[in-house]
Amino acid sequence: MNLGTLIVGPRDHVVAIAELDDTAAAELGPLLRDTARVVETLCRPEQTYVCMWSHGRDARKHLHIAIQPVTAEVRARYGGLRSEQLQARMLAAGDEPDITEVEQFCERARELFRAITDSSAHRS
Repeated sequence: MNLGTLIVGPRDHVVAIAELDDTAAAELGPLLRDTARVVETLCRPEQTYVCMWSHGRDARKHLHIAIQPVTAEVRARYGGLRSEQLQARMLAAGDEPDITEVEQFCERARELFRAITDSSAHRS
């Protein structure tokens, strides 16, 4: 996936949202919102995809939720494709962002997550 894509997944082995316990389900909404805020703030995409993946070769494997920034530049690079067609093309192409850029993005994302967490703690 492209630079700025973050993956949310449960700590416990879960293959479907329907399997989440009450605590995990209650945590998921705010976590997805905060993750999307981080992606939107850092990447300024035209669209942010939030989609679930749990495919293994022949069966469900482990729940992963991708939060992916999609810009006009990303879409143009992959022939204007959107949604799952864009993601499938990106995965098939095997393109990976530069590791230095990934590390820099991750550091900025960590800082922003800390700021969001601190802000939420002060409101409680």
